[in-house]
Amino acid sequence: MNFLADTHVLIWWFTGSEQLSRKVRNTMSHRTAVLWVSAVSVWEMAIKTGKGHLELDLSLQEIIAIFFKEGWRSLPITIEHALAVQDLPLIHKDPFDRMLVAQAQSEGLTLVTADPKISAYDVRTIDASL
Repeated sequence: MNFLADTHVLIWWFTGSEQLSRKVRNTMSHRTAVLWVSAVSVWEMAIKTGKGHLELDLSLQEIIAIFFKEGWRSLPITIEHALAVQDLPLIHKDPFDRMLVAQAQSEGLTLVTADPKISAYDVRTIDASL
């Protein structure tokens, strides 16, 4: 199964936070799981770290390198993804989350998130907090 992690899920994964349920962590760790990190999540974390709203033990570059070393794949933002946002209902106002939904829809990925607004979209999700 192909999983796209919401930004908060990436942070929880990296920090070992118990907010990411053990069941979801195990599901994502299964040998058949393909894990994706979106450029939009890296962009969001870069903004938050730059503003001092997100503090991490390592630099963002080091963290992303660890994800890739662990086998996570990079999902760039494409023109197709950008255009898909225009067709989304305005359920969520956060542009980063809207892009993640558009990417998951466009690429046929399951979005791992604890954000209840995202599950209101026509996109496969897994609740990260269950």
